[in-house]
Amino acid sequence: MSSSDDVERARELIAAAQRITVLTGAGVSTDSGIPDFRGPEGVWTKNPKAELIWNVDNYRDDPEVRREAWRERLDHPMFAAVPGRAHEALVELERSGKLLALLTQNIDELHQRAGSSRELVAELHGSNHGTVCMSCGEVSPMAEARDRVRAGEDDPRCVHCGGILKATTIMFGEMLDVDVLTRAREAALGCDLFLAIGTSLGVHPAAGLVDIASMVGADVIIVNAEPTPYDRVAAVVLRGGISEVLPEVLRS
Repeated sequence: MSSSDDVERARELIAAAQRITVLTGAGVSTDSGIPDFRGPEGVWTKNPKAELIWNVDNYRDDPEVRREAWRERLDHPMFAAVPGRAHEALVELERSGKLLALLTQNIDELHQRAGSSRELVAELHGSNHGTVCMSCGEVSPMAEARDRVRAGEDDPRCVHCGGILKATTIMFGEMLDVDVLTRAREAALGCDLFLAIGTSLGVHPAAGLVDIASMVGADVIIVNAEPTPYDRVAAVVLRGGISEVLPEVLRS
């Protein structure tokens, strides 16, 4: 657990900052009932085979992988989750006028549902609330495909061309959206404080944004339950539950 001195130092840095870029990971949403992937109780930690359905080649080539993915989507807690205290605290940070960008590795859209401006949110790994056809590129709401699965289809296809449907997320083996990545890098270059919250900082290029911010002289604050590879470059590292620590740190 973080000391009161660390919390106070983080608050001082936030108060002095004028342009804050935030990067969030799965730890921001775990208290909303969405399990993370790589934490001690993470989905992939408990079941390494679960990672297969997030590989684009496996997904495209193996109908059974797709059927498993659709079964998971049907019952995933993400679709019933509501924003938590951490999401709400970041809305308050935006209201202070200091938030330059809210970069997220999450695919749950809980930042937007909490009230964060869509113009400030950059979804590095896409969103799980839409589908895209791998053949024709048609984009549709995920809810429509989930309704079809609920009605009996185990591998729903594109209604326009019959192609394979995947979520509008970035899967392993796919490139990040160039425009989103450019925007994220510009936000890291343009900030005077970089706040990484609830992310293991183990996945690139998202983790490399810390390097960029540090390189241009921004202070780095890391709030995460577990150690990260970037703790050494941070001005302050805060441990503990994100929903408890973050509102305290951002309290004005």
